[in-house]
Amino acid sequence: MGGFQQRFAALSSTRKLIIMAVLAALIAALIGAALWSREPAYRILFTNIPDKEAGAVVQSLQQMNIPYKLDAGGISVPADKIYDARLRLAAEGLPKSGNVGFELIDNQKFGVSQFAEQVNYQRAIEGELARSIETISSVEKARVHLAIPKQSVFLRDQQKPTASVILTLHTGRLLDDAQVAGIVHLVSSSVPDLMVKNVTVVDQDGSLLSNNNRINQANLDQKQLQYVAQIERGYVERVQAILAPLVGKDNVRAEVTAQLDFSEVEQTSETYKPNSPPNAAAIRSQQTLDQQGRSSDPGAMGVPGALSNQPPGAAAAPITAPIASEVAGGIESSSNVRREATTNYEIDKTIQHVKQPVGSIKRLSAAVVINFKPGKDKDGKAGYVPFTPQEMTQINNLVREAIGYNQTRGDSVNVVNAAFADSQPLEERPLVDKASDYLKTNWPDVLKLFLLAVAVLYLLFFIVRPLMKDIARSGDAEGKPLQLDLGDGLGGLTVEEAVAGESGKSGEEDQAKMAAFADLLQQAKELAKNDPRMVATILREWMSEEDGKNDNPNKVA
Repeated sequence: MGGFQQRFAALSSTRKLIIMAVLAALIAALIGAALWSREPAYRILFTNIPDKEAGAVVQSLQQMNIPYKLDAGGISVPADKIYDARLRLAAEGLPKSGNVGFELIDNQKFGVSQFAEQVNYQRAIEGELARSIETISSVEKARVHLAIPKQSVFLRDQQKPTASVILTLHTGRLLDDAQVAGIVHLVSSSVPDLMVKNVTVVDQDGSLLSNNNRINQANLDQKQLQYVAQIERGYVERVQAILAPLVGKDNVRAEVTAQLDFSEVEQTSETYKPNSPPNAAAIRSQQTLDQQGRSSDPGAMGVPGALSNQPPGAAAAPITAPIASEVAGGIESSSNVRREATTNYEIDKTIQHVKQPVGSIKRLSAAVVINFKPGKDKDGKAGYVPFTPQEMTQINNLVREAIGYNQTRGDSVNVVNAAFADSQPLEERPLVDKASDYLKTNWPDVLKLFLLAVAVLYLLFFIVRPLMKDIARSGDAEGKPLQLDLGDGLGGLTVEEAVAGESGKSGEEDQAKMAAFADLLQQAKELAKNDPRMVATILREWMSEEDGKNDNPNKVA
């Protein structure tokens, strides 16, 4: 280290200043790059606040020693301190702007008029509703305007209240119909007698979001569409999950179309089966009636009418005379017998109440495209080749099993093997593509490393390398015999010879020169002892001149 300091001291003043300036600039650049690489990310603390309150917030941040940035979007602080800053500012009551809620009534003065009381109540409701709406993730800011008419004792003169909501959405965020309907019902449920159709919702661009007819008619349809999309997405994920290990994640594309039946069907049927065989029939009820009777006077017999009332015809003598007893018995008595039997059998009866499921799948259609697989073509070159028919049959069967293929239902599956447009030949895929993809995803880190590498290379080639050359030259110069040009009087004598007086010459002139030389040599020693930097500079200049011309014989070593 001492030798380095001596060699650095031997440099000229101009060279020293240049080296020190370059080193200072390089150190500053390295420190700046390090600080820049470690600079924390900033996030928005508050936006759209008045200048007066922004000044109060900035003053509080300065007192808290929290760094901040001011821009057109608001006030930003480091991401790791944003929540701490918000809590500490909220404890100080900053910012004071924003929606006011029912705390407005807490500061109500004594003797306020009924009109002012009603206005404050309305403002409180508007502020509370705006706060509730701003809790939705897509809403950045909300304003609610209520038009509440004065109540009347006459029903025909009563007017219904109305409401208007203005929403400021975050950049890139949208509200779907269900969210808009939720905001509308939230407002209508918070104000008495406020109907859903009297609530209007508008975004920051002036677009009407609350189309009440569309909301009322599309509530169920929106759910149906979401359900269909969910079903289709589930089938697509199944197909891709089962084919990705075989062909690669990026080599398969699948789409599934599902037709669902959302009709609600309720069916009630009452069925009577044919009677069972007689020997196995179940008797429900049976009724039997037997009636017997006797009568000595048979009375009039026959069918009533004109023929029955005619007198009997002429008597004919019987061929065989009846027995007297039979005649007497027939005249004396007659009998009546009556039998009735009623049998009721059980009849089979089936009552069935069926409610068809809603959202059942009527038909599925699947389309799958598979990229060519890596292989060798007919010429033996590496590239992409199609799958074999056997492999396509296996893939087709896998797709059918994944989606639950049902031929009776009319499902269809179409699997196509084709080369993708973005696929390149394997031998032509450069390594630069991977590097470019890496740079696209990690360009901030790469940029920081590049700047640090440039700074280090600049330090090595433009600072350290020239400095080492100078030090090496100084080291080489120490081993060389130094020659001092004392003029022609010494005749090329060395210092030792001149001091020892080992010269063949004599005389007063030579002695005077020797004395002068000794005096100069003593002064040089003292100068080297007192100011070695100057001596080193002089010697270095002499060495550089000696390299250019070596033909001067009047040198003294």
